[in-house]
Amino acid sequence: MRTIPFSPPDITQAEIDEVVDTLRSGWITTGPKTKRFEDDIANFIGCSKVAALSSCTASLEIALRLLGVGEGDEVITTAYTYTATAAVIQHVGAKIVFVDTAPESFLIDYDKVADAITQRTKVIIPVDIAGKMCDYDKLYKIVNEKKNLFKANSPIQELFNRIIILADSAHGFGSSKNGIISGLAADFTAFSFHAVKTVTSAEGGALVWRDKEGLDNDDFYKQIMLMSLHGQSKDAYQKNAADGWEYDIMRTGYKCNMTDTLASIGLVQLKRYKALQSRRLEIIEKYDAAMDKLGVGYLHHVNPDFKTSCHIYLTRIPNADEHKRDLVIKKMAEMGVVCNVHFKPLPMMTAYKSLGFDIKDYPNAFAHYRNELTLPLHTLLTDDDVDYVIECFEKALQG
Repeated sequence: MRTIPFSPPDITQAEIDEVVDTLRSGWITTGPKTKRFEDDIANFIGCSKVAALSSCTASLEIALRLLGVGEGDEVITTAYTYTATAAVIQHVGAKIVFVDTAPESFLIDYDKVADAITQRTKVIIPVDIAGKMCDYDKLYKIVNEKKNLFKANSPIQELFNRIIILADSAHGFGSSKNGIISGLAADFTAFSFHAVKTVTSAEGGALVWRDKEGLDNDDFYKQIMLMSLHGQSKDAYQKNAADGWEYDIMRTGYKCNMTDTLASIGLVQLKRYKALQSRRLEIIEKYDAAMDKLGVGYLHHVNPDFKTSCHIYLTRIPNADEHKRDLVIKKMAEMGVVCNVHFKPLPMMTAYKSLGFDIKDYPNAFAHYRNELTLPLHTLLTDDDVDYVIECFEKALQG
């Protein structure tokens, strides 16, 4: 029997050598390689500035804080996501406003977004699940049509003079829609480089943003760096310079900086991106052909209008409920194949139930969850491994 893990990182000798080089350099925290990683990401996306941080979660929260979102404000997001998307709203003291997914879609329902907007709404956080980008044109249309309701309570909100769109593209690094790459679609975009992502730095994330007249990119980047490192006016690399010890605390910040050790992995992963993406697409093509034969629904990763990051492979088992889906997962595990579920909607989780959310209010999200199963998708899979996964899936479905 084979053993097929769900999503191990694809680490080569090149990543190891880069990390070793960092360890031998005498500088392992935030320093020159983190700055190189930021520059390489900016070149990849085509944006002016990138702030590399400790996680996508940190990127989302720092964005909300710098946008002036806090107590009394509302932030809209989807009920069909991982907790990080919503938890950051709670962390800054704002009200979480969940919206259902659209019928027969893993993505947020744009009509319900429009209905959920009030005078307190400051930000919308759409989620690019599996790297499939949301329709940002529709979201911009909605927020522009609702400008009369918007009431700014910070200088940056006044600059936008409308609800700000902050994309949770934790899954979406490298995705594109209508020729626009993730990072250039929303006002602000947060990425993840966690171990399971298509580009990894073991742990890590980044916040990027579109150029905006009146928004000083260098100053905004400086504010992110201040927030990410206790609010101190110099990072450790600057303080390490001769006679550079003295610093000021400009604000009471947080501790969520990226390190050169982690950035070293990311630097090499970015260089390998094309090859990694190409392999993921090959696997997806084999899965798609098999699912079509089996009559199993799945999230489409490529068509003439979009291309996802190919992060995860979501299927929907016909006529299945939670019990049948879980039995399929169990049977797959018995054959050595580890599967997953993306996602259990947040209103089903204890923490969000305690905030008053009820899954009955999100029927489309529940309908997607109850028969969703995610197959292994990673670049360490051989063609034989993929064939084995498909064979096991067919047996499990028949069983």
